Amino acid sequence: MSNTATTPSATAGGPAPAPDAPGPPRARRPSRGPRKPRTNPVLQALMVLMVAYTLLPLYWLTVNATKSNGELFRSNGLWLGSEISLWDNIVATVTYQDGIYLTWLFNTALYSVVGAVGATVICAWGGYALAKFDFPTKRLVRAVVFGAITIPATALAVPTFLLFAELGITNTRLAIIVPALVSPFGLYLMTVFAADSVPDSLLDAAKIDGANAWTTFWRVSFRLMAPGFATVLLFNLVHTWNNYFLPLIMLNDPSLYPLTVGLNQLNNQVTTGANLEPVYNVVLTGSLLAIIPLIASFLFLQRFWQSGLAAGSVKQ
Repeated sequence: MSNTATTPSATAGGPAPAPDAPGPPRARRPSRGPRKPRTNPVLQALMVLMVAYTLLPLYWLTVNATKSNGELFRSNGLWLGSEISLWDNIVATVTYQDGIYLTWLFNTALYSVVGAVGATVICAWGGYALAKFDFPTKRLVRAVVFGAITIPATALAVPTFLLFAELGITNTRLAIIVPALVSPFGLYLMTVFAADSVPDSLLDAAKIDGANAWTTFWRVSFRLMAPGFATVLLFNLVHTWNNYFLPLIMLNDPSLYPLTVGLNQLNNQVTTGANLEPVYNVVLTGSLLAIIPLIASFLFLQRFWQSGLAAGSVKQ
């Protein structure tokens, strides 16, 4: 018995198959590294101009807030003076006229926090209702909201003053807080965000589990709407903090002024010569200190700007 293996063709007596002849070698393409994104010099130049336009005023304010009144006129406006007087300017600012600056700062914080938080909560409720509930006048309400966005706030200042004068609440803090609670743009943003971030199937699941509309909003929907809530809160906070025209016509008591009106009145006294004491350093340092809370608010709220929180929560 033979132990040698035979191929079928050899057993059948046919010729053994010829090995495949190697073909011509293929030319290899030179390996390319990762593609570099195309750069547009025009867009880069425009970006640099926008960054410079944004940061140059802040740089000028920071540099000049470190100078004394004499150094402001003797040195270059875009460079530091011979001595740094920032701490002396801060002390002069917070102690000027028995600490009137701290009063303005407190008023601004009160108007901004109460007005911005209240307006954002109202926008969250209204936006959620417009996005997830059906009622007879829904289209009319949305049309009114969209139309209100196109009306500038300055156009409503005088009618608001006349209305509040009839109510007897001018020259009070309510005259600033109540208008700050109305934010058509914030309501529009929350409507769009609630429609995209809260799945209807998730609301149906909560309804099946026995949760009412109020519980569903706070325990389910509000957590998904948190990034939009933080965005609208920051917008309302910046708008109320920088509000100038409405407090200017509503208030005549300096102890109720926000920082915008108070610093402008102080600057007008300097430029018109009504105040013999030079306080340019107080105006500049006060303006610099006024933007620090806004920067801190932005850095704190940006951690909540996350998208896709509802991804994977339900199976569509």
